[in-house]
Amino acid sequence: MYRRILIPVDEPSEVEPLIRFAALLLEADGEIRVLHVIPTTTLPAVTRLWRESVHLVVPAHETGAALDLKVEPEVRASVDVAGEILEAAETHGIEAILMTLRGSRRSRNPFVGHTSSSVLHHAHADVLIVNRLALVETKTRKILVPTLGGSPPPKAMRIAEELALARPDTSLVTLRLGERSASDSEPDGSVRSPRGLPLRESYFSVSHGLLGRRHRLPELILDRAARERYGLLLVGEDPQSASAPLLTRRFLEELFRNAPCPVIAVRG
Repeated sequence: MYRRILIPVDEPSEVEPLIRFAALLLEADGEIRVLHVIPTTTLPAVTRLWRESVHLVVPAHETGAALDLKVEPEVRASVDVAGEILEAAETHGIEAILMTLRGSRRSRNPFVGHTSSSVLHHAHADVLIVNRLALVETKTRKILVPTLGGSPPPKAMRIAEELALARPDTSLVTLRLGERSASDSEPDGSVRSPRGLPLRESYFSVSHGLLGRRHRLPELILDRAARERYGLLLVGEDPQSASAPLLTRRFLEELFRNAPCPVIAVRG
């Protein structure tokens, strides 16, 4: 799906699972770049942290060799971590940025510090933010893709298809939230995804008034997702949609804080 994927990392424990996840979305001759940004340029701290970055570089090389993938690690130093990630993506012609939540460890809000939020909203490449449960889960029984429109976001559906193809026996389900019209005669139906995979369409009737309260959307989606017994929740938004963007900072804060399951947010 992607020829060049950028993976910003902060801790050694992130390196291998993020590379393995990226491999599911990488084209056969693709390249993964692992980027660690040291968040200071002050001596002697930057020198010490630069030496310590070997603990991120080595597992990047080892995981790439184990998976027979081209993996290029890079270390930079900057007080503007998000800006450095965005610049690296532009410099290397990156098509997708894959990262976990990144913020203050002292806060319950993972978006404090807003590195992930800044990258998500300003990158020209596709951005995938993955919670840690999605990285450690190797088997996914069901992928649920919610949508506020008539069809799921194309990019989110493409990623769902790639993950389903890489993980056999995974089912795809779309969850449409909104008021039912006269044309919606059946609440559920079985069709095919754009790549021909079995796809079940599910409908969750929600009033326009409730749907307009965007602060309630994470709660509505997670409640319905729990009833569907999903294994992975993949949320995205259609850039061609006339409606307001779904992946606002507040929406993502609530979704990632409260989801007890693997979650991926994608914008592109």
